[in-house]
Amino acid sequence: MNQDKQERIKACLQELSILLYEEADKSQMTDLEGIEKTVRSQILELVSPEIAPFFIEQKTGTKVGKTRKIKSLVGELKLKAKQLHRLGLKPRSRLSPLLQKCCLRLSANESYQNAEFEIQALTGIKVGHSTQQKLVLEQDVQLPLAKQAVSEVSVDGGKVRLRGKPQLGCHWRDYKTVRLQGIYYGAFFNDNQSLIDYVNSQGLVNPLVCLGDGHDGVWNLVEEFGKKEHFERWEILDWYHLKENLYKIGGSLKRLKAAETLLWQGQVDNTQALFVHCRGKQAKNFIAYLEKHRFRIINYGYYQAEQLCSIGSGAVESAIKQIGARIKISGAQWNVESVNHILSVRCAYLNGLLAI
Repeated sequence: MNQDKQERIKACLQELSILLYEEADKSQMTDLEGIEKTVRSQILELVSPEIAPFFIEQKTGTKVGKTRKIKSLVGELKLKAKQLHRLGLKPRSRLSPLLQKCCLRLSANESYQNAEFEIQALTGIKVGHSTQQKLVLEQDVQLPLAKQAVSEVSVDGGKVRLRGKPQLGCHWRDYKTVRLQGIYYGAFFNDNQSLIDYVNSQGLVNPLVCLGDGHDGVWNLVEEFGKKEHFERWEILDWYHLKENLYKIGGSLKRLKAAETLLWQGQVDNTQALFVHCRGKQAKNFIAYLEKHRFRIINYGYYQAEQLCSIGSGAVESAIKQIGARIKISGAQWNVESVNHILSVRCAYLNGLLAI
């Protein structure tokens, strides 16, 4: 911008400032915060709604059609139907795209009630909590395709509290989470096929490393990954879950330490031999656990030293915690129909799809 234009803008702004100050509520301007709120309010109410429509008219080349009010980050705008159509807004939308994205970012992290408070505090625009919820339920968020070939996939399950009938109260149900390359998040409730389809839509490396705990539901899903001729999966039992189950046996600490050393080297038979004469139920359960997952127990020490792949499903467990930070907000209870919507919006936020 040249000097002449800058001077013209300054002159206009000086005159505008005088007019706005004359109309301002002086009782609200006792400190800097009060001045900030007053100026922001006047800009949103009086200034931006006059400037933005001019930009829109210049861009769309039209001012024809029925007028619709749109809330935006520059105030409430009165725009024409053809303008909205050419700008790609949905027919019944009452929020601008950028304001929608801001609302979704907040709803992905806060309760809808808090999102209402936060959006008004941060932008000066009021968007009610019911509108915030409706916005989430309207979303059809597509999970991202990995930018690189996927060589590792980890799967785990989380818990969500569902709203039940009044006489029955709430109850907890499982959802499944997948993490690709320790980067990309995906979460699915009562929809295992979509999780499988999402993983199989990626560029999967052959062989594909699949990590998980001992839960059958996890490995049933893993069996469907890359299901094609000559495709190989390396199924690896998470080291930290394996170690956790070992120490549930209790008893001699010396024996447990010896078993840990053997398992770290992938020696299943020698580990089982340490407990074969134990009568306790935990020991027998652990022997059966080792037998069940025998082919998933690797030489963890070697794999880690050679950096062949991860030896734990920490990435997906971190994902469960990150997702739980939203869906397990104190007192939160969800309708069955809304669970996948909030999961997808939360994952979109974690995947960086709601960046502004």
